[in-house]
Amino acid sequence: MIVKTRFAPSPTGYLHIGSVRTALYAWLFAKSNQGKFVLRIEDTDVQRSTDYFVSEIVDNLMWLGLNWDEGPYFQREKLKYYKNIINEMIESGLAYKCYCSADRLLNLRKMQMLSGKKPKYDRKCRNRIGLDIFNTNKYVVRFANPSFGYVSFHDMIRGKISVKNEELDDLIIQRTNGVPTYNFCVVIDDRDMNITHVIRGEDHISNTPRQINIFRALGAKIPIYAHVSMILSDDKSKLSKRNKDITSVSEYRSQGYLPEALLNYIVRLGWSYGNQEIFSISEMIQLFSLESIKKSCSFLNEKKLLWLNRFYIKNLSKEVVKKYLKNQFERNNINIINKLDLCKLIELVGIRCNTLQEIVDCSRYFYEESVIFNEKAASKYLTLSSKFILKIVYKKFLDINSWNLLEIRSVFDTLISDLKTDFKTIAMIIRVAITGNIISPSIFTILYYIGKNISVLRIKFALTYIEQKSDRNICSFY
Repeated sequence: MIVKTRFAPSPTGYLHIGSVRTALYAWLFAKSNQGKFVLRIEDTDVQRSTDYFVSEIVDNLMWLGLNWDEGPYFQREKLKYYKNIINEMIESGLAYKCYCSADRLLNLRKMQMLSGKKPKYDRKCRNRIGLDIFNTNKYVVRFANPSFGYVSFHDMIRGKISVKNEELDDLIIQRTNGVPTYNFCVVIDDRDMNITHVIRGEDHISNTPRQINIFRALGAKIPIYAHVSMILSDDKSKLSKRNKDITSVSEYRSQGYLPEALLNYIVRLGWSYGNQEIFSISEMIQLFSLESIKKSCSFLNEKKLLWLNRFYIKNLSKEVVKKYLKNQFERNNINIINKLDLCKLIELVGIRCNTLQEIVDCSRYFYEESVIFNEKAASKYLTLSSKFILKIVYKKFLDINSWNLLEIRSVFDTLISDLKTDFKTIAMIIRVAITGNIISPSIFTILYYIGKNISVLRIKFALTYIEQKSDRNICSFY
């Protein structure tokens, strides 16, 4: 048997990490068994499904490296095919048309709940098969679920699950608008695509017995199921694909997380291998098993994710991180052409940062013409008393013919000697003037890589800033 798994998202919201974990587990199981992984877009909900979310899902899966062997397939392209099968099921008695109004169904539900019964359709229209030829009212199509017996299946994570057929509804497989429903389409697709293992969230457990009965009615082979537990936010709330919050892959990506870190983090939200924390993709494939997945819920831990991201920034090859960092600068509309090489930047500041966005934010001064001063830093170091030092630095930098580390250091040595001051005092004033902040790599390194022209311009800008601030203070005094 060739193992075949699938990831079947509906394009009605953003791809969040709960969905990614499902995709990752299905992908790993297929790869670890030399099988195939299928991407299927379940877009029969035409009102909420959008091409935007399709692109968002596909793009983020590719970014994560969860490439598929088949697909993407789209259910909307097969609506006529589904409806033909439903018509055949009606003719053979496996399904029937239901003309019950919404009011009747609502009243039925109220009466059942008042009497303490489980709400479900009473099958009024099930015995009308063949008597509705001249009925022009709107109808849905219901599956004629077995009335007796059990549906039992072995869940690879949860063990044996058994449900009485009498507890199951005659579920709707085609809406009044003629569009087939999820529970029907998923069975047809899993059958036609020869899906051997269905790995999905525990919220689908209630659907599984219904789908198994449809498989049986069609004489199709039933897949093996594995239902993974939910991932909850740190406040114990469910993740939502409707909001582009921090749980969406797009948001993690924009924040500057690496796909390697995200996958390493996500794989352990329910699965483990001893006390091992760091897993390469090849190790995941080699070690992964469905039996090692825990049944209890998992909770997000942003500190752990940040730690992992910093680990990968430090330990992946600089060329790999450079590729991701280049995209991050592009996201921020910062031009890096003919500026400090990103591999060098990673070497200078990467070790201090948890995310790519942090690297961008703390290194803008290497790539942008001007700087924005941190208000607190500027109020302490860009003052009238520092104006004299900056004027001397400005003149001495202009006089440097060969811009190199030795010449830059000599300017500092001269200032320290002539002004009878210390290195820290001079370095902090120049650091704020050049970078806008008090934290940075070596001031010599910064000046060298920024270059003479921009260094001189920024010192001149800092002098102008001091003068303007002084004028504002005088005006406020009067």
